[in-house]
Amino acid sequence: MTDAVIDYDEALATYDPVMGFEVHVELNTDTKMFCGCATVFGAEPNSHVCPVCLGLPGALPVVNGKAVESAIRLGLALGCDIASWCRFARKNYFYPDMPKNFQTSQYDEPICFDGHLDVEIPAASGEGTETFRVEIERAHMEEDTGKSLHVGGATGRIQGAEYSLVDFNRAGIPLIEIVTKPIEGAGDRAPEIAKAYVATLRDLVKALGISDVKMEQGSVRCDANVSLRPIGTEKLGTRTETKNVNSLRSIERAVRYEISRQAAILDGGGSITQETRHWHEDTGVTTAGRPKSDADDYRYFPEPDLVPVAPAAELVEELRGTLPEPPAQRRKRLQSDWGYSDLEMRDVINAGAIDLIDESVAAGATPAGARKWWTGELARRANVEGKAIDEFNVTPAYVAELDGLVKGGRLNDSMARQVLEGVIDGEGSPTQVADARGLELVQDDGALEAAVDKVIAANEAIAAKVRDGKLNAAGALIGQVMKELKGQADAAKARELILAKLTG
Repeated sequence: MTDAVIDYDEALATYDPVMGFEVHVELNTDTKMFCGCATVFGAEPNSHVCPVCLGLPGALPVVNGKAVESAIRLGLALGCDIASWCRFARKNYFYPDMPKNFQTSQYDEPICFDGHLDVEIPAASGEGTETFRVEIERAHMEEDTGKSLHVGGATGRIQGAEYSLVDFNRAGIPLIEIVTKPIEGAGDRAPEIAKAYVATLRDLVKALGISDVKMEQGSVRCDANVSLRPIGTEKLGTRTETKNVNSLRSIERAVRYEISRQAAILDGGGSITQETRHWHEDTGVTTAGRPKSDADDYRYFPEPDLVPVAPAAELVEELRGTLPEPPAQRRKRLQSDWGYSDLEMRDVINAGAIDLIDESVAAGATPAGARKWWTGELARRANVEGKAIDEFNVTPAYVAELDGLVKGGRLNDSMARQVLEGVIDGEGSPTQVADARGLELVQDDGALEAAVDKVIAANEAIAAKVRDGKLNAAGALIGQVMKELKGQADAAKARELILAKLTG
């Protein structure tokens, strides 16, 4: 049964939302956190397992050094303090996807703590952006669980399933969990800030190169905590935790829904249950999961099979020197270099095309041309097919080649779109596709002039308007010239010739 909700604006007139996020990032190391098993997404179930990640008696773990370095680099990028000494702990609970009946994590001594992440959101004035700072409580290392598959139900969840299967390939995959402090002061922009925070964190992780950040594959998973308190009060309300929200759009919607749902309960004189909740993308609602345990319920205690981690100061400074340019700073620099407006840059960011455009420009494309193809035709097709724009057979070098064919006068935009379709379909490079399909603008000025004369003679009424100074009417004549030459005319040259004949 769906819970009652009230209007979002009505909820915000009475209550102040407080948020918190736990974001789990799967690291792209070659091997798991505590054993040598490979980390391969989509492999045959239970094909990358061993006594350590299956929790068999007598198996001893060994810490993955690359995972430790990745955690330190992320902590430094978040402005965290890096612990000179930290250790792992056992988080004890029973669930079928955790074969050891405990998860090796970190508890009171994480490797990274006390950081922050500045996120940019559109300014309330509607012009430019403003910055909202999210304080980071900690970033700690842990291992992932196995993956459950519930078979026979209508929803893919355990409720109603006939039986469940578990794939332990994911068990032991290295994770970093980034935990925020309570996020206060967001007000009615809480859902927007939630989305911006996860997007900014994802971009930072991607820039560091420590994860592929594919949310649809579970490489980044977000748990969203939401509570309400009456406006003007300081005591935090009871929070709910919506688990494993797997897209930026869903994060925004889930936070918005929880605010409206909790406000309806409080307005009705009820109280909020501290619990986990599940987000349903299809219906846009959350449903109750299980009562939320406090940390003590997990009976944390130090992991006796692992020595503490004590990164040397020299190592930390060496890793600091490997940090990339911060994504926000890079975006501003590239926007200036490319000459994009704020709106154009926002389109690029929304399409996830910054790196692709940067590589295309480096390969010889003009900034305008690279943006046109990545955020235009390719983004449109990706949206229709439910893909990311980098999943097609189109490389930045191909976009640069296509842009060169247009700028060099061989193709017009219409032809270029046909060429792009051929590239996507695997027919070859842009030049190869253009050659195979016989696509090339008419270079014979005599043929173009003959077509213009024919069109003018056949459309005297329109030609008269152009002679009278109504230059916009020339568009109809240009279209007829294009039709006459089967789309292989240079529209700019055709316009120039038409105006010369009718107004010159």
